Amino acid sequence: MVANLVFVSTDDLLKNIKLSKRKPVHLAIIMDGNGRWAKNFGQHRIFGHENGAESVKKIVEGCLEIGIPYLTLYTFSTENWNRPTQEVEMLMSLLISSLNNEMGELQKNKIRINSIGSPHNLPEDVVETLNQATLATQNNQNITVTLALNYGAKEELTNAMRQVAGKVKNNIISVESIDESTINKHLYTQNMPQVDLLIRTGGEKRLSNFLLWQLAYAELYFSEVLWPDFTKKELFKAIIDYQNRERRFGKTSEQIYE
Repeated sequence: MVANLVFVSTDDLLKNIKLSKRKPVHLAIIMDGNGRWAKNFGQHRIFGHENGAESVKKIVEGCLEIGIPYLTLYTFSTENWNRPTQEVEMLMSLLISSLNNEMGELQKNKIRINSIGSPHNLPEDVVETLNQATLATQNNQNITVTLALNYGAKEELTNAMRQVAGKVKNNIISVESIDESTINKHLYTQNMPQVDLLIRTGGEKRLSNFLLWQLAYAELYFSEVLWPDFTKKELFKAIIDYQNRERRFGKTSEQIYE
């Protein structure tokens, strides 16, 4: 384990990460703290979201350097519609401008854009921009960055149950054949691996209706750092923490090291 991480440089942290073969294949992040960060500066919440978008770029870059193939970002939840209308509109506008402005970098770094969640209620221009970004980057293979938009895990699981129930009703599948793989095939994340590591910034310690099925055996890392201040160094510290954990998946330590 790397001691005194506070005093270790970002480059040295990255070197230590690369020495280990235990890197997460799928990293998920709840990007929390934009509003509080803006408030600390006496600014409107959108100021925090704008700076939070800059953190996204840094973290994607960090994932590329580590070699993490899947990154899923909790971008906008089904509950976020309860926020003030002006904030929601500005968030949607920020998403569109970010995707359009970063298209060159996405292609240069072979970043594939994906999205999960319900397209219903999302503005047409957001859906159009997402579709264009997804299509334009579909052959990129360095990393898949998935934006969870209008996403809620309970809604995802409810939709999956409805689909499975419909197939049982129409005699496409039998009740006896339903297993975990059946559920996986009906989730938004059906073409993605299960999450290895979840990071939540901003000091809160809850899942907030995010990837409840996919997080069943994920390692959880909670950071006090507000999202706009979450740097590559903070990411690397989280990855090193993950690498020093023992993932048993129900087994004993002795079984793992036999």
